[in-house]
Amino acid sequence: MGSRFEKLNRLRESLRESNHDFRASTQLFNSLDVTKIARDMDLAGRGKERGELNQPPKSAKNLDDVEHAIIERVENEKKASYHTLEDSLQLLGGRLAGLDFEEQFGLIRQANAASVSDFKASVAVGLDELHGLRRALNDAEKEHSWFKEKHGLVRAARVQHGAAHVFRLSLLLFLFLIETAMNGSFLAKGNEQGLFGGILEAAAFSFINIGAALLLAVFCARWVTHRSIFWKLVGIGSIIFYIALAVTINLALAHYREVSGSLADGAGVEVIRHLRADPMGLTDVKSWLLFGIGLMFSLFAFIDGWFVLDPYPGYAGVENRLVHRREDYVDRKKELIEELQDVRDDHNEKVEDIVKELGSRRREHRAIIDHRSRLLALFAQHQDQLERACNQLLSKYREANIQARTEPAPKHFGSPYKLDRIKPHVSADGEWSESDIGASIRDAQEELNAQVRLIGQECERGIEQYRDLDKLHPDSVSNG
Repeated sequence: MGSRFEKLNRLRESLRESNHDFRASTQLFNSLDVTKIARDMDLAGRGKERGELNQPPKSAKNLDDVEHAIIERVENEKKASYHTLEDSLQLLGGRLAGLDFEEQFGLIRQANAASVSDFKASVAVGLDELHGLRRALNDAEKEHSWFKEKHGLVRAARVQHGAAHVFRLSLLLFLFLIETAMNGSFLAKGNEQGLFGGILEAAAFSFINIGAALLLAVFCARWVTHRSIFWKLVGIGSIIFYIALAVTINLALAHYREVSGSLADGAGVEVIRHLRADPMGLTDVKSWLLFGIGLMFSLFAFIDGWFVLDPYPGYAGVENRLVHRREDYVDRKKELIEELQDVRDDHNEKVEDIVKELGSRRREHRAIIDHRSRLLALFAQHQDQLERACNQLLSKYREANIQARTEPAPKHFGSPYKLDRIKPHVSADGEWSESDIGASIRDAQEELNAQVRLIGQECERGIEQYRDLDKLHPDSVSNG
């Protein structure tokens, strides 16, 4: 299930990846420090020095070396700033290309086409699994009906589950412990190990007494309820055998108590001799009490064992198989329906993320375009500042020159310098406009919302397909 909506996952990750480290910055073009440059170039000193020599001459039409140096300094700064601008524009162009709206909208169309197929595949896998479980349930139902019809059973099977089953097992354990404790106190007489030894011997007798009653009740005596005469006779024989065995075991226990009180060794042989010679010849009332208690507990165990399973042999097994198949089918169907709902919710969550990321990319595109416009405006302002700075530097040099001259200054000293502006070219070929992006995102959102509705419909259709299996054999599930 990890590859569910693979194209949708790839689209969401691609929208999350690029351009999220973009930070707008306009601190690219620093203003020239006119005072510092004038000091570094010693414009006042050089102007005075050349003015005292009346240089440049009055008739000079071209700029002198100092003026050329000032202009060259400003032009170099302009070129450096332009290179910085070009680098920034190239970086912004890469950021815009990285947004790649065309590819993202194409991926959305592909994801929309693939998502329904992925969801239908999940439904198909679940249907295949449920068909197998449904066939197993149908087979169990047929077996159950056949068994009831063959054996003439109308009633429901009596099968112990949960707390009732635990209670019966607890009752058997309780009978064993109580009988052991009570018999242990009787058998302690004459035992070398006292009460502890008596309890050990009592535990052995109790295990045989209760165990034999339980085994005969569960596996043999219940055949008395069978329709077949042969098996009825087997059941009757088992009950007679149980009665004889229970009486024998408990008489042997009672005789063992009397013999162990008088003989240190050979008590077992003496018990056998007494049972053969005079089985009812118990001389102590406590021995009769021990016999009665043991027989009573054996009878309790027999009755409890009789109802551990359904009284009719084989009916409980058939019922249990049907119940287990029904539980397997119902539980798995519930899990598959929940899985479909989880798939639908997972798809819708991914679509919400994609819509958010598209909006984020649109804002990022707008931020890049605005940042580029501000950079161009700042570069234009920077060139204006360079022109002003250049004229200020020229003025410092010329004023110092004029004050030191004895002849008139050249005419060009009164003319300001005009900086040749660089006009950056920004190619908009293949670039999305804000209106185009907005319209395309709205279309993509509508497609994604339609996809959400379609996935919801497929989810309901898938759940209905799962439930349609019940309509074939409604009784199989409604009885559960």
